[in-house]
Formats: sequence, C-alpha cells, structure tokens
Amino acid sequence: MKRLPFLPFHFGADGLSRIAFNGRRAASALLILLSIGSALPQSLEEFQKHVTEFTLPNGFHFIVVERHNAPVVAFNSYVNAGSVDDPPGKTGLAHMFEHMAFKGTAQIGSKNWAIEKEQMRAIEKAYDALNEEREKGAAADRERVVQLARRLDTEVELGEKYLYPNLYTQVIEENGGAGLNAQTGADATEFYYKLPSNRAELWFLLESERFFAPVFREFYKERSVVREERRMNIESNPEGQLEEAFLNKAFDVHPYRHTPGGSAHDIENFRLADAIAFYKKYYVPSNITLAIVGDIDPAEARRLAQKYFGVIPGGPAPPPVSIVEPPQTVEKRGTIQRESQPFELIGYKRPPVTSKDNAVLEAIGEVLAGGRTGIAYKELVRDKKLALNVGVSPLFPAGRYPNLFMVYFAPNLDRTLDDCEKPLFAIIDRLKTEKVDDATLQRIRAKLRAGLIEKLESDQTLAAELASTQGDFGDWRKLFTEIEEFDKITAGDVMRVANEYLKPETRTVFRLTPGPAGDKAPATPGSEQ
Repeated sequence: MKRLPFLPFHFGADGLSRIAFNGRRAASALLILLSIGSALPQSLEEFQKHVTEFTLPNGFHFIVVERHNAPVVAFNSYVNAGSVDDPPGKTGLAHMFEHMAFKGTAQIGSKNWAIEKEQMRAIEKAYDALNEEREKGAAADRERVVQLARRLDTEVELGEKYLYPNLYTQVIEENGGAGLNAQTGADATEFYYKLPSNRAELWFLLESERFFAPVFREFYKERSVVREERRMNIESNPEGQLEEAFLNKAFDVHPYRHTPGGSAHDIENFRLADAIAFYKKYYVPSNITLAIVGDIDPAEARRLAQKYFGVIPGGPAPPPVSIVEPPQTVEKRGTIQRESQPFELIGYKRPPVTSKDNAVLEAIGEVLAGGRTGIAYKELVRDKKLALNVGVSPLFPAGRYPNLFMVYFAPNLDRTLDDCEKPLFAIIDRLKTEKVDDATLQRIRAKLRAGLIEKLESDQTLAAELASTQGDFGDWRKLFTEIEEFDKITAGDVMRVANEYLKPETRTVFRLTPGPAGDKAPATPGSEQ
C-alpha cells in the first residue's frame, strides 16, 4: 500500500504519493519519449505501435505493451471501485474485499469444496443466531450470548480444517511471481505482480478466477486483520488520526470524508453478505481495466484473455456516486491534540481530475512547494526558517469527484503553527496578484516532465500508469496529451486559477497540536465550526 510523505501509513494510492500527484503521469510519458527518442507527436505514434488495445464482449478492457528487454511480464488490474463506493454504514468494505481477493477459489485453497461450502454456511447461521440474541438489547440472555459466541468460534475453527491457507499467493510465488500486492484508494483498487514470461498464462487463469468466482473463506479472521490495521495505522497513529479528522471536516456529505480504512464500528460489523454484494456490484467486467507490459506476444495475450476472461458474464458498470458536496462558503477549522509534533493540513475545494484546470493546479503545486525551488519552501523553510517542511498535494484524497488542493507543513522546533500559517497564506495570495516569471514556469514544465522518471523505469509502473490513466480518463493516451497541457500553461492561467480556487471561504484548516489526546474546534472569527 502506498504511503503519504508525512504519514507512516495510508490506505491506498489514492493519497499524496500516487493518485494525488498527477505530475507522475507526465513523468511516465517523458520516460516513453526518452526510450523512443523522438518528438512528442511522433513518440505517441511510435509508442502506439507497441500497444495492443482491445475490449472483450463482456466489457473487460485490455492494454498490452510489448517490451522484450527482459523475460518478465508485469500485470495490473485496475478496478474503478474504492472507498468512495463503500455503502453507507459499511465504510472500509472496498478495502475488506481487497483482502478477500487473495483467498482463492473453489479449486485453489480448498481441501474439499463441497464440505467447506457447507461449513461456511454453518458459520453464517451461527453468526445470525448470535446477532439475533444481541439485538434484543437489555432483554438479551447474557449466558446465551456467551454460548452462541462460543458456537461461532467453534464453527470458524472447523472451517479452517477444510482449506489450504494462502495457497493462492503460494502458487504465484512458486511460479516466480514477484511484487504481489494490492492497494485500495478512495477511487480505485489495484492488484498487481510480475511473472516470468513463460508463466504468463498463469496470470490469466488466476486473475480471471478471482474476478469470476472468488471464495470468501476466512472472512471473519480477515476482518480481524483489517480491524487491527486500523488500530495500528489510525487509532495509534497521530498523523493517521489527523488525516481522518481533516477529511471528515472538509467534506460534509461526500464519501471522500471517509478514509479507505473505514470506521471501527463498521469494520466490526461486516458480514459475508456485505462483501459478496460489493463484489457483485463493482467487480463487473466493464468496471475493470487490465494492463500487461513486458515480454509477451500481443496476439497470444488476446487469445488468453478471450479464453480465460471471456467466459465471465458481463453486466452494466455501476453508477457513479450521486452524493454532491454542497458549496463551501466559509472557512472551516478544527484541531486534535496528541502526543506528537505539531502539523497542519490546509485543503481548498477544487474540481475533479478531468477539469480543464487540472494541469494548472498541478503547476501551482510546483510553484508553491516543488522541492527546494518552490517559493513556500524557499521563504518558510530556507530563508525564514519558520517551517521544517512545506508540501502540496494538488489532488486529495483522489480525483474522480471534486476534491481538495492540499497544502501541509510542520513548524520548526522553536516556531508555532501560527508563525507559519499567516506567511503561507500571504504567499498563496501573491499568486493571485503577481505573475509567475517565465523561468519558473519553464522549470516547472521540465520538472513535471522528468521529476519521477526513476520510479517509472519498470514494466510494473508503466502497467500501473496505463491502467489508472485509462480508468481515470477513459484513454491511456492522456499520458501524452497531459504534457501538451503543461506546455500551454501561462502566468495568466496561474493567476486566474489561484483566484478561482484558492479562496479563504473554500478552505479547511486542521491542526495536530502537542498535548493530551483531545479534539477541539478553535473559535476562529468567521470560520465554521
């Protein structure tokens, strides 16, 4: 799972490290340009010669890139289903299903599927009986609750006798698989790994099986694992608590207000039927993009795709989230106290990644905090030594729907959050009245093209970029056209977009301050509590 630059943990990519930083797509396109060594229009044309793209009748979309530099193939499955799609009262369910997708199938992982299936039903019956008694509230028979809980534990233990734990992943690893992992973000869930090219057919078999007929074995055991992840990475982590509180404050109704980790209450009450319903709704072929990059014959890839994925029934793509966040007309503020260093998050409401202004917002992020050349870094960190660091995530927590342009900072050891906040706001306001010079824009264009090339040299990363770009924009070619958008940005664009979106009334300010654990909303004049 990807991590935020300031947080030890983050559920998925939908955060600062990947989904939020669209400049990475520009860098990946530059890598393609360098590998081909030609001008932009010619490079796209040349690159397309190595791409085979097709959609099966049931809706699965495949992007295959032929690269024979090593006998390895990288695979990425991008599902347009993340925490934003969690049903009400069941936050964290997309993340829960990510865990279940590694549990195998009827053929992979079971000692006797007929008996195991019956035992899974027995577990659900035992759970139903326990819930029925608990729901009586004060009238519940406490002794009976204890007995039913023991019965449930017994049924779960019996179920474990009929399975081979972790066989699905073991099969992949024994066949030379590497980098096996998955991540759940706000907008999407991704599954990925590499195989030797002479084992490529194994991926088509295993991946199609887990999308077609996954078995949700060890559900309640895995639910405990998911609950423990939340305990470790949010409840015991001040920075994780800050992010969760910040999103909850910034969004009133939109599901971006929930982190992919979900709430403790919701996780503890997941039932097997919840996960199955989520799978049936969102893991349909038309909602999944599969990217394959490496030493593979495209014609053979198409044949294998049809053989293994073509048998899966199709269905309509799930509808987008219909909940619309109301316009924000007044600044919001909040604070949590923890035994931790002080930290502040500032989020301005902004449009989705498909907005015409997305590239300009990316550029503004670089102007403010693009490493040591960003003006906020130079003034607050280098010159005035007010802050230890200043950063920007121009797309947070993800981009399918209107989200946040986020700025964050930590004050220097002898400074306070107040010492940094006022001059930071002054820097942001300068973007609205003072034009960025041409040299700065030129430097930003170059950085957006090349800043993360070292992370994009692998087939695995290219597969991830192709799949996610296709999922986000409906066309992987956005990897190239986005570079053209950056080249067209003017100083006037920066000024216009800063005035349009970086407004005090649309921002949420949330602080982590040192002290005994506690939450508060400071009485700031003119701010919404």
